[in-house]
Amino acid sequence: MSTAQQVPDILSPEFSANPYSAYRVMRETAPLIWHEPTQSYIISRYEDVERVFKDKKSEFTTDNYNWQIEPVHGKTILQLSGREHAVRRALVAPAFRGSDLQEKFLPVIEQNSRALIDAFRHTGSADLVADYATRFPVNVIADMLGLDKADHLRFHRWYTSVIAFLGNLSGDPEVTAAGERTRVEFAEYMFPIIRERREKPGDDLLSALCAAEVDGVKMSDEDIKAFCSLLLAAGGETTDKAIASIFANLLLHPDQLAAVREDRSLIARAFAETLRYTPPVHMIMRQSATDVELSGGTIPADATVTCLIGAANRDENRYGDPDRFDIFREDLTSATAFSAAADHLAFALGRHFCVGALLAKAEVETGVDQLLDAMPDVRLAEGYDPVEQGVFTRGPQSLPVRFTPVAD
Repeated sequence: MSTAQQVPDILSPEFSANPYSAYRVMRETAPLIWHEPTQSYIISRYEDVERVFKDKKSEFTTDNYNWQIEPVHGKTILQLSGREHAVRRALVAPAFRGSDLQEKFLPVIEQNSRALIDAFRHTGSADLVADYATRFPVNVIADMLGLDKADHLRFHRWYTSVIAFLGNLSGDPEVTAAGERTRVEFAEYMFPIIRERREKPGDDLLSALCAAEVDGVKMSDEDIKAFCSLLLAAGGETTDKAIASIFANLLLHPDQLAAVREDRSLIARAFAETLRYTPPVHMIMRQSATDVELSGGTIPADATVTCLIGAANRDENRYGDPDRFDIFREDLTSATAFSAAADHLAFALGRHFCVGALLAKAEVETGVDQLLDAMPDVRLAEGYDPVEQGVFTRGPQSLPVRFTPVAD
């Protein structure tokens, strides 16, 4: 096993500026690192991260979420296992696939995307992060749950503080306190609404969660509040970063942007390749249940394992020319990219595969399609180079573009 001195520390400014070169060194020379500041073992190779996520031998748990996310969300589905996890997942999953997604929520997605684009489609310029990506998924989730979109700024502040809490690897006490305050504020906001929906259900996801029952089990008010908190943070932050990243990648590869503009069925490929090349979430943690041997050594039982998705998704032993963005690559299957059979790791794998993957796909496909219609000659603002920021989650903080407005 290697020590962290040989590679840039994941908490260093050098790593934050460009994690990809550090990831390469880790994969090649230090595939298993004990990281003192986070008290965790860091793994970076595709085969190791895939094994942890698929966990066919029950060697890993999500017990790390007890301290990692429960302080901000309350107890969520991510912490559950076995039958308890299966039942809770069965309660929430129907809304995120099949007819519910197509019939109830796709119109919500299309309408929210169009409303945001209408604000800038005639101007010839936009910041695709500030004007669109940071707003779109949160607005969709608010509408799905039947919450008041006038509270958008509060939702955005809440999910930003939750993500900051999750990514607070250095243990900043102010970030911790803000995250814990969010849990209290969100509960105070949600509980009266949940009680009202139980008494007067509507045709929204929140009402469906209140009524859902599997094998005699219903969700408590606390269960529902925690799931809504998780949905807002996970669904907001990741789709926000994904949309910004897909456009940054395409704008930097004009030939691929032209291909997607011409054939919109390629949006799914562009999204899958973005999830591999610049995933919104760069690391996910698990807890070892037993001693486990991986590349580079043994992880002892009851240890936190930091799985570097951003590193594993660029493993040269898994992908050809992994540092090249290529929507036409043959070693990534877009048909399975949004299912538990995905051959990238951005949504995790196994029983904790992201329940919102198909919702994210629907949002990204709709958003990219509508944006390309509104901005057929979209290009980066002159002299602007998109810069990714973040360590735990990562994406462009700003993406100013110019285009010729399309006549109605």
